Amino acid sequence: MQYLWAFLVGGGICIVGQLLFDVAKLTPAHTMALLVVAGAVLDGVGLYEPLINFAGAGATVPITSFGNALVHGALTELKEDGWIGVLTGIFKVTSAGVSAAIIFSFLAALVVKPKG
Repeated sequence: MQYLWAFLVGGGICIVGQLLFDVAKLTPAHTMALLVVAGAVLDGVGLYEPLINFAGAGATVPITSFGNALVHGALTELKEDGWIGVLTGIFKVTSAGVSAAIIFSFLAALVVKPKG
């Protein structure tokens, strides 16, 4: 049953993103930013963690979880280290993902010839 909920929740997040493209005519950058902010806001009000517990990978794989990770790391470190923890918490939680994106983008740029 957990696989079904992961599929439905993750698919629902993707449907929202696709509707933002097709119906609202938002650009990919605007859509991505809106989904990241939505994940951040949901974590800030305490709703994203229960969603992760309910849907598992359906909530942790989409881009909304990046916003969740930013806010969750900042709030966790704020409690432990004070206001300086807001900055360090963001990097502590997301540094591996951001580093992987940079490295793999660089490797792809070496292999693939861009159009134009």
